Amino acid sequence: MLLSAPKLSISPSSSSSSAAAYSAPLLFPVKKSSIPARNFPSFLHSATSHISLGVPRAASSSSSPSPMIEKETLETHRPHTFLRESDEAAAFSSSSSSSSDSAGSVRARFEKMIRDAQDSVCAAIEAVDNGSKFKEDVWSRPGGGGGISRVLQDGAVWEKAGVNVSVVYGVMPPEAYRAAKPSSDNGDIKPGPIPFFAAGISSVLHPHNPFAPTLHFNYRYFETDAPKDAPGAPRQWWFGGGTDFTPAYIFEEDVKHFHSVQKSACDKFDPSFYPRFKKWCDDYFYIKHRGERRGLGGIFFDDLNDYDQEMLLSFATECANSVIPAYIPIIEKRKDTPYTERNKAWQQLRRGRYVEFNLVYDRGTTFGLKTGGRIESILVSLPLSARWEYDHKPEEGSEEWKLLDACINPKEWL
Repeated sequence: MLLSAPKLSISPSSSSSSAAAYSAPLLFPVKKSSIPARNFPSFLHSATSHISLGVPRAASSSSSPSPMIEKETLETHRPHTFLRESDEAAAFSSSSSSSSDSAGSVRARFEKMIRDAQDSVCAAIEAVDNGSKFKEDVWSRPGGGGGISRVLQDGAVWEKAGVNVSVVYGVMPPEAYRAAKPSSDNGDIKPGPIPFFAAGISSVLHPHNPFAPTLHFNYRYFETDAPKDAPGAPRQWWFGGGTDFTPAYIFEEDVKHFHSVQKSACDKFDPSFYPRFKKWCDDYFYIKHRGERRGLGGIFFDDLNDYDQEMLLSFATECANSVIPAYIPIIEKRKDTPYTERNKAWQQLRRGRYVEFNLVYDRGTTFGLKTGGRIESILVSLPLSARWEYDHKPEEGSEEWKLLDACINPKEWL
């Protein structure tokens, strides 16, 4: 079920236009106690989770929503924070009073975490690429907040690497609030737009070498404020994200290394997290019309708010900080592996599967396409090149067949 939602916008780091703005959709998740997760799209699944939000017009029963997008402003320098002054003051106040559970403190610390993670991941990628540099755009928006977009394209190692962060403020429309609170006693309540805060880091890394895997990761935090005309309505918050691994060829030691880092991050907080989030990842990145997964999984979670907020903030931080040790050693090992035209063609076919998933099933991408979002922005996660062959079937027992079999039949790697 899709709810009417604001638009997300991303300031670009592509070589085509440095002054344009990426636009992508925002889908509103709800608290698990309100609507089952399977019936409600979660927020910021795609790589285009670098967000800036406007307020859509209310949709009538006879017409579709017509979103209004606030235009971003490109900035000449990075601000020390994208938070509003009130949130900065709250963060300072909470740290001064040794209290660490205020909304302002969580917002400030999550922003610091994703910006630190962006810096460290980009530095690691540039170090491996040996000379190529990210192009950066910094943007702000009238409604509050902004973001930093970084893209490295046609490098020595990476075909395309994007690492984006955003910290934005927006408004949840009334129909989204009513859908999120489907109780029998709220039929006469007509709350006004509900303010919310969203922050996230999102990245897709596509290397040239077919023996080097693609990686996607995304971590985010979301809050809603109580509506002014519905006093007593609780503030809601949740965390989401994940890191997943998409190789064209299986090197079992690489897959085990990747999953072991994910498991280690999860086990520091709850031993049930890894098996639960590993299955969630396998289930989410499923290409139904092919009957196969996009890759070899990882971890994925969303709408998490039934644990201590401090614990989940620490968990998201641990996961984001695990990206480099999970991925870079594999890239270092595989980036210079000799390959043939056949190997490259297979990689391009698997990239085709990546495209199919993002265009057909990824919730952020499909919502953007259906609501007229900016096409360059919606497709930012896609590789520069991909391939489709009619009725292609790898030879049984071949290395290509082994990869496909693992995508059809998810395995327990640890």
